[in-house]
Amino acid sequence: MTTATREPVDTPPKERTPRRILSTIGPQNVSLVGALIVVVAIFSWLNSGYLTWDNVQVIGEAATVAGLLAVVQTVVIICGAMDISVGSQTGVASVISAMAFTSTGHNPLLGMAAAIGLGVVIGILNGLIIVYGRVNPVIATLAGLAAYKGVAQLISGGRAQGFVLGDDLFIFIARGRIAGIPVQVCILIVVAILVHLMLKYTDIGRNVYAIGGNDTAARLAGININKYLIAVYALAGIVAAVAGIVLTARTGSGQPTSGSEGLELQSITAAALGGCALKGGKGGVGGTLLAVLLLGALNNGLNVVGVNTFWQNVAQGALLVVAVIIQQRRSGERAVGLPT
Repeated sequence: MTTATREPVDTPPKERTPRRILSTIGPQNVSLVGALIVVVAIFSWLNSGYLTWDNVQVIGEAATVAGLLAVVQTVVIICGAMDISVGSQTGVASVISAMAFTSTGHNPLLGMAAAIGLGVVIGILNGLIIVYGRVNPVIATLAGLAAYKGVAQLISGGRAQGFVLGDDLFIFIARGRIAGIPVQVCILIVVAILVHLMLKYTDIGRNVYAIGGNDTAARLAGININKYLIAVYALAGIVAAVAGIVLTARTGSGQPTSGSEGLELQSITAAALGGCALKGGKGGVGGTLLAVLLLGALNNGLNVVGVNTFWQNVAQGALLVVAVIIQQRRSGERAVGLPT
């Protein structure tokens, strides 16, 4: 008597599709997608001009600078640290890019190289203070927030510097399109892809997650934590400089504070909403980009329907608190000051 073997039954395509979509988006990002759909639906109902291709491009361009900082803030937070000075770094880089551009015979590449070089120096300085000064990252970069803002104001006299929109390269960054997509958005996409590939497919990325997840175990595994922290902050400085260059191109001049105020809050909020655990070891670029898009859609919608722009700061603060509450609930940690 032979026993009939049952052939494996393939999952019907209708059942596989939702699973594939969920796997691609990531279970932790489904709520972000849902919130984005709700925001878009509400503002589209309130204003018929909201969901148009032109306005979508406006949202993308407006979110580029904050998006660049949010992407690199994701790396810093995953490593178990934080950089509150990225907004001020962006302001310094913006001023330097414009001033170097005008002082070198209107050479845009030298202006951009000067900004990026300064970003590397500032990032390494942050890392050295944290590692060898043994200063908490929040305190060190909070000091940097004030110091770099002061430097930007000192070297610029508190005024916008230079005019760059007579140059083809800066004009291309500000107004150009690649396959119909604004160049500024393309820059964000390229940076996000490179950072994602580094985190997911390289030993560097795995070590960054390991340091943020358990620095003691990472040290015992032979990972040079000091070197990684300095490198991560150097990366933050480079990306902040790129954001500064984009800001210079967009505004047409170097901006010591205008356009960079509050970017640190936006970057941290986007990273937290995107699933980064503020204690480190968890997060990803995909979730951060979704959060950047959500914040951009929300801010633009408030502008479109005529809501006071000050409410945008209120909304961002509220979203940051909500993101942290959700993280605490998911982790199962005891609430501060309350009995178990």
